[in-house]
Amino acid sequence: MLTPAPGLRIFLRREATDMRVGIDGLANLTRNVLAQDPLSGHLFVFINRGANLLKALFWERGGYCMLVKRLERGKFPIPNGIENEIDRSHLLMIIDGIKADKETKLLRWNPLHIS
Repeated sequence: MLTPAPGLRIFLRREATDMRVGIDGLANLTRNVLAQDPLSGHLFVFINRGANLLKALFWERGGYCMLVKRLERGKFPIPNGIENEIDRSHLLMIIDGIKADKETKLLRWNPLHIS
């Protein structure tokens, strides 16, 4: 389905979103609620009250793109205790139905941070 590029900033609106809105409505929510520029090229993710419908909005050369995924069974797990910005792995876990609330990201060695 969706494979976000490494380094892409992803913003999740954790509160329920009225999914009757289209691209313009989601762009307005991005500006007014998430306080982000919808033309930035970042990915903005919205989930409905029943947590079975997800819409993602992003700007690509010349126009908006909106992706929609509706679950026939189950719900998207909305993580608790995180800010509006999530990383790529969290988005993929939400889409795959993996609840990540109690998961902790392990520290990894980074050769750029040698003391």
